[in-house]
Amino acid sequence: MDFLISFKYIALGDIIILLTFGPITVVYSYMAQAGHYSIYPIFYALPLTLNTEAILHSNNTRDMKHDKSVGILTLSILLGKQYSYYLYCILIYSPYIIIIYIMINISWYCFLPLLTIIYAYRLCEEFKYDQLIKLPNRTALLNFLFGFLYILSIIITNIIQKEQQFLF
Repeated sequence: MDFLISFKYIALGDIIILLTFGPITVVYSYMAQAGHYSIYPIFYALPLTLNTEAILHSNNTRDMKHDKSVGILTLSILLGKQYSYYLYCILIYSPYIIIIYIMINISWYCFLPLLTIIYAYRLCEEFKYDQLIKLPNRTALLNFLFGFLYILSIIITNIIQKEQQFLF
């Protein structure tokens, strides 16, 4: 008898990805490099963590019918199409709220990721109108563009500002 259970089959895949690509990886990487714990890296990583979860969520929503037929239970299946759309939009737009917070509290030079918001809007529209085939790939592209501009804005901020500031 095999007792191995995939987290995807019990609707825990999203939570595992959210934790793994967010707090767990970031905190341990920071601790290995800095030699101590800090909450700041989690907050800075949160925008990209949410985008990564949006990739998974769009993939799971696209595959809902197949997954359900083979006994897989994902968050998308539990939520249904309409609420999956709402969650996707929350995952897509929340990083921009965090960026605005960073702009206000750290540096206006961190505005660069905001340049991708029109693309994010288009992705939510694709989801809304059930154009899901390429949505995971297009969401991954958003994550790449957002991440590149986010890193660039942090580099620019560190070059221009003399002293490092934190969010809290």
